[in-house]
Amino acid sequence: MAGPGAFHEPVMVGQVLAQLEPAGDGEIMDGTAGGGGHSRALLARYPGCRVLLADRDPAALREAARTVAAYADRISLVEGTFDEVALEAGATGPRLAGALLDLGVSTHQLASDRRGFSFRPEAALDMRMAGPSGGGASAADLLNGLPEDELGRLFREYGEERRWRRLARAVVLLRRDRPFRVARHLVEALGKAYRRPPGMKEKARVFQAVRYAVNREPELLRAALPALLDALLPAGVIVVIAYESLTDRIVKETFAEWSRSCVCPPRFPQCACRGRPLGSLATRGALRASRAEVESNPRARSARLRSWRKAA
Repeated sequence: MAGPGAFHEPVMVGQVLAQLEPAGDGEIMDGTAGGGGHSRALLARYPGCRVLLADRDPAALREAARTVAAYADRISLVEGTFDEVALEAGATGPRLAGALLDLGVSTHQLASDRRGFSFRPEAALDMRMAGPSGGGASAADLLNGLPEDELGRLFREYGEERRWRRLARAVVLLRRDRPFRVARHLVEALGKAYRRPPGMKEKARVFQAVRYAVNREPELLRAALPALLDALLPAGVIVVIAYESLTDRIVKETFAEWSRSCVCPPRFPQCACRGRPLGSLATRGALRASRAEVESNPRARSARLRSWRKAA
């Protein structure tokens, strides 16, 4: 598949470039390289930068390598989750001038029924970011194997699903007759829980919950952010693009906590913590894509960009 647009159209490129301008002469980690579109834009705009491209999806990393091939002397490629790569980047001390995480599922992953990220009826219930050959439990494995209480927790915590008890029960009852294999099986369970055909947003919440459980996305994000903080040089910048409320909330709360001078519990009579902010917010609130970009790239509609800068 040729070109970054065919694989995955990068969102909010102009805003990403603007936020990472202070890192333009150093090393920048693109922890979710996808098709390499953001990395190519960074390499083109900032001739003094080097980019560490990482992705857990080997197909994405191969495409990213082709996309940035013209800048081969200024890139390095690593296959792995962004928390692992962040830990490795900071293993010998701070070295990164900037970092970018573009969370969520790529257009390429959504387009493949084999990957199983869509609602299309016969899409396989796989959802592994690293692909079917990447190991680990698939969505079908979890739906067919988890006990009812674990399924309920998954739908409640990861999907913020109000009918989580009913949905967990429906899954358990349906899998007695046949295993969950394709997307329509999960949609059928959701219909049983709602007692009507589910809407798009309802399906999105539940598929998101299962995807999070398969890939441990919230946990990896919570691990990656402090690892990136340690890997950042003074005045380094972290930029995160999130598409879903749970991951955006993790980023928002983490950046806010790092920006406070005191994080002691309210009952403490005097400050016993670090007593200084670790850095400051580079964006006030979340930046959103322009109307023109949303019209040309609908994926940008739900994108929320937050940026934070480490103290000098």
